Amino acid sequence: MARIAGVDIPDNKRGEIGLTYIFGIGRKRAQYILTTAGVNWDKKVKEWNDEESNAIRAIISEKFRIEGVLK
Repeated sequence: MARIAGVDIPDNKRGEIGLTYIFGIGRKRAQYILTTAGVNWDKKVKEWNDEESNAIRAIISEKFRIEGVLK
């Protein structure tokens, strides 16, 4: 299970849907994050390699306010 911003992303979900489990990230923002990171939207979370996960984490932490900051 991938852990991004303190949230466990389910492995069996597509990346586009999995990122929406993070408070503050919707479908459009998830698509933007994956496109910027160079990850296919339809790729399942369990298929992400370490480089892709780290790129996604970096983009989220640099550009977006999520989870605790919004609450």
